[in-house]
Amino acid sequence: MSDASFDAIEVNGRPYRRPIRPTVVVCFDGFDPAYLERGLADGILPALAECRDRGFSTLAEAVVPSFTNPNNTSIVTGVSPAVHGISGNYYLNRQTGEEVMVTDARLLRCDTILGRMSQAGVRVAAVTAKDKLRRMVAHNLHGIAFSSQCARDATHAENGIADVEALVGRGTPDQYDPDLSLFVMDAGVRLIERGMAELLYLSLSDLVQHAHAPGEPEADRFHAAVDARIGRLMKLGVMVGVVADHGMNDKAQPDGTPHVVFLEDELTARFGPGAARVICPITDPFVRHHGALGSYVRVYARNGSDPDIMMAAVAALPGVELVLSGEAAAARFHLPAEFEGDFAVIGDRGTVIGASVQEHDLSGLAGHRLRSHGGLAEQRVPFLLSHPLTPEYIERAGRGGLRNFDIFDFALNGIAQS
Repeated sequence: MSDASFDAIEVNGRPYRRPIRPTVVVCFDGFDPAYLERGLADGILPALAECRDRGFSTLAEAVVPSFTNPNNTSIVTGVSPAVHGISGNYYLNRQTGEEVMVTDARLLRCDTILGRMSQAGVRVAAVTAKDKLRRMVAHNLHGIAFSSQCARDATHAENGIADVEALVGRGTPDQYDPDLSLFVMDAGVRLIERGMAELLYLSLSDLVQHAHAPGEPEADRFHAAVDARIGRLMKLGVMVGVVADHGMNDKAQPDGTPHVVFLEDELTARFGPGAARVICPITDPFVRHHGALGSYVRVYARNGSDPDIMMAAVAALPGVELVLSGEAAAARFHLPAEFEGDFAVIGDRGTVIGASVQEHDLSGLAGHRLRSHGGLAEQRVPFLLSHPLTPEYIERAGRGGLRNFDIFDFALNGIAQS
């Protein structure tokens, strides 16, 4: 093994060693610790059990708001949203008044680990379930990057690879099919088998977790299928890191109806029409399974309304866990202040916060209880590695404060070599 394998590549103030063996980081979207605990207890996750027993397993904290975009971006940059600039899936542009869905890397303001590694000559690949994430995590990546959502359209010019369906051995899945994630995993296995990647990022979809609780047959089948593919990677000699972007909780009332605070309606009733605009940063192109309802929203006072008076009124609403000024939210959660509202509202473990009733279509739940994320209750996530850590990294983990976006640091720098 050459000394070059140990050269550090600095990304956003952190040094990362070149992979000394093929290394795969899996962002297991929506993989709440409860799924891991139940799956291990029921014996349906043998690969993750091996990580626990022979490698490393603990819990880490995700970024709040605990949504897809800020956490995937934090994972691939190794830093918080205050540094990389992406703090939601959807935001209000204060200068123009436009409400904008984040589907590319325009707001990204730093390098990614994947991009810098690829520029240093490491064979890097990124495979995502959602194409919007592919555009973010593959920023300046000189290698392979495609999504299962758009697999049939992959080209060498855009994605560094073509004929992805032939690579995986089946057609492009529907965006609301669990196979959207399994296609990602199978693509990752093929890329490793063919020696096409030394460093690989695989980002899944949380469709199943939004619909099915731990222990339900559909959840068990899906998690067992993902685990089997993790096991395949481990058998290929890969160092596998597994982390989640956020957890997931039941957000329904005992009778099965969603437990929602329609906050813009509440503020309109209290302070008059047009008094406030509520932005739901969970909103993305994949809303059928959650109706754009999460547990973190941003509120913009309008028409001379007093944010402080509004905050006091909102804090008294049942289901509201925390109300913070935009400045306080940015400071507490390390977010870019320019994308915060006048104040932020966080729902408790069993509550989602919406805008107005007419803005949220819940027909896509199709009889399922609403399960969602975004708040403090979904911040704790599994953090697993297939190989043992060095004493230094064991000590670091033991001090606490581990974040999900430490996963590349641990996977590349913290693995014992013996």
